Formats: sequence, C-alpha cells, structure tokens
Amino acid sequence: MYVWSKRLVFGLLAAFVVLEGIFFFMTEGAAGSQLHVRTIQWITVNYILLVIWIFVWMIDQTRVRGKNVWVWVLPYIICPLPTLVAFILMLQRRVA
Repeated sequence: MYVWSKRLVFGLLAAFVVLEGIFFFMTEGAAGSQLHVRTIQWITVNYILLVIWIFVWMIDQTRVRGKNVWVWVLPYIICPLPTLVAFILMLQRRVA
C-alpha cells in the first residue's frame, strides 16, 4: 500500500481540479450539449459502477487492517475522489 506518494496523490488531485475548471469554463450557457443521451447514460452507469467497485475495495482494505469503513460512507457519497485520496493517505500512516 506504500506505492502512493503524497506528491503523486496531491499532483493527481490538482490535475483533476484544473481539468474540471477548464471543462467548466469551456461550456457555453445557452448552447445545447454535443453529447447524445445514450452516451451520457453509459458514462453515468460506468461512473456509478466504478464508485461501487472502489467502495468494495475500501471495505476490503479496512477489514484487512482492522479499521472501520463506515465512517467513510457519507463523505464518499458526497465527494468520492477527495475522500478516496484521504482514505489512501490515512491507510499509509505508519502505526507506531
């Protein structure tokens, strides 16, 4: 589990925020979407299944380490990516 470095995690999170900002400012308010409804449905289904799969992984990781995963449920539902980053960093802490 010590594969993730803090610099890598914060760099990836910063890249995510920058890309979201770019995509947000590239949209025009009055223009219609260029995506088809079917494409949006597939993206949504894939995202939901990915979130479920990652949460199952989180359950497995906390069970192996004897931690409680249920304190992470509400933050994970509200904001999955930063919660996953915090979860990974919390698991990497060395236990003295």
